[in-house]
Amino acid sequence: MDLEVRHLRVVCAIAEAKSLTRAAASLSLTQPGLSAQLRRIENMLGGSLFDRARGGAVPTAFGELVLARARAILPGVDALLADTARQQSDPGRVRVGSVGAPLLGHLVLAIREVLPDAEVTARCRYSSVPLLEDLAAGRLEAAVLGDHPERELPPTGGVVLTPLATEPVFALLPSAHPLAAQEEVGLEQLAREDWAVPRPDGDGTREYWSSACALADHRPSTPYEAEGRPLLELVRAGLAVSLCQATFTEVPGVAVRPLAGTPLRYRHVLAWRSDGPLAAHGEEVLRRTLAGYLDSCAASPAYAAWRRRNPAPCG
Repeated sequence: MDLEVRHLRVVCAIAEAKSLTRAAASLSLTQPGLSAQLRRIENMLGGSLFDRARGGAVPTAFGELVLARARAILPGVDALLADTARQQSDPGRVRVGSVGAPLLGHLVLAIREVLPDAEVTARCRYSSVPLLEDLAAGRLEAAVLGDHPERELPPTGGVVLTPLATEPVFALLPSAHPLAAQEEVGLEQLAREDWAVPRPDGDGTREYWSSACALADHRPSTPYEAEGRPLLELVRAGLAVSLCQATFTEVPGVAVRPLAGTPLRYRHVLAWRSDGPLAAHGEEVLRRTLAGYLDSCAASPAYAAWRRRNPAPCG
C-alpha cells in the first residue's frame, strides 16, 4: 500500500484528538478499524507514530517529525484541490461518483432525463468515504454511496444525503460449494470457511462483517484481502467465501444465497450537492433511480425469491 494524503489526515486527526477513540468518531470509523489503519501507516513509514497509553495517544519523536511534514503539506493539497474544483466546475457538466452498487446506471439515466443537455461523467471507488469528501469539496455533483447500520455516513455540509433502500447482505459462494445447495446459509456455517474480505480502512464494511460474526461467537479465518474482481475470482476458484449485496448478479462459478435471519444489512444512499445542478430535481431523480433499483431487484433471482418470502420492506 502506498502512502496517500488521507493517511496524513488520519495521523493529524489522531494527534488533534489525542485519542484513537475520539479520532475514530471524528473520522466516522470504528476504533479497531482506525487502529488497524494506523498500524499499516506506521509499517509504511517504518516507525511508531504514537505512544498509546491510558492517557491517550501522544506523538513519539518520529511521530512529531511526520506530523510536522503532514501539517506543512496538507494546506497546500487542500488549496490545490479547491482551486482545481473551481476550475473544473461547469454548469453544463454533472460529475457522478459511485461505489460498487446497482444504482450507477440508473442514476446516470435519471440525470440525462432531467438534464438532457448536461454532459454526465462517472468514476467509481470501493469506499463511500472519498466520494463523500469529493462531493463536499465540489469535485463531484452527485454520487451513489452506501453504509451499514450504526455506521451511517455523517452529515456533511453542502451535501444532501438521501437513503434510497436498505437490503440484506447475502453470502457469496463457489457454485460447487455444498452450502450453495441450501436456500439460505447460516452465518455460523460460513464462519467455518476461509473468507475473502475487503481491506479494513474503507467504509467500515470489513469491521461490520467482523462485528456480526463476533456477536454470533464466530471468528472466521480471513487469509484473503481483496475487493471487486480479485475477490470474485478467489471465490470462483473455490478458495474462499465472502459476502455481497443482495442485487449482486450471479456469474458462472459463483452462487448468491441469503443469510438466515438477515444478520447484516446494506443501505443505498444517493447524494448530491445542495448548490449543484440536481438540487432542483432531487425528487424526480430519486423516483427514477428507485424504479431502476427495483428492476435490478427483480432481475436478481436470489433476491427476488427472498423478497417474495419477506414481502415487508427491509430496514
